[in-house]
Amino acid sequence: MKTIHSHAALVYVMVLVSAADGAMHADELVMMDALIRDLPAFKGFDRDKLRATVEDCSAILQDNEGLEAVLGLINEALSDPLKETAYWLALEVALSDRKVVLEEIRVIETIRRALGIDKLVAAALERGARARYQTA
Repeated sequence: MKTIHSHAALVYVMVLVSAADGAMHADELVMMDALIRDLPAFKGFDRDKLRATVEDCSAILQDNEGLEAVLGLINEALSDPLKETAYWLALEVALSDRKVVLEEIRVIETIRRALGIDKLVAAALERGARARYQTA
């Protein structure tokens, strides 16, 4: 079975959410790049490999069981603390364009279940992510 690095797993999570509505939007791609640039979880990640990593994930998703395969790769690659980081990344990408569509909500819930994120932990991460985007 194929395995991936934790960096790729985190990118795959962001791709899942970004592509949930059928397209990867510019705001989401800008957010992905900023998160990769700034977060300690991506320390050592070669940003020149981002495009290839996104394409790898997209290729897997084309298969009939692609979503399950990607979620399995993500789950295997991440430690428990990084699973929480992955969930938070999913929220950040969904919120980046200031509108969360039903498809994104479904994918985020699927990610939560696949990674075994406790509902209380998920609620705390969701509230924190929403707080970042509040306006006066």
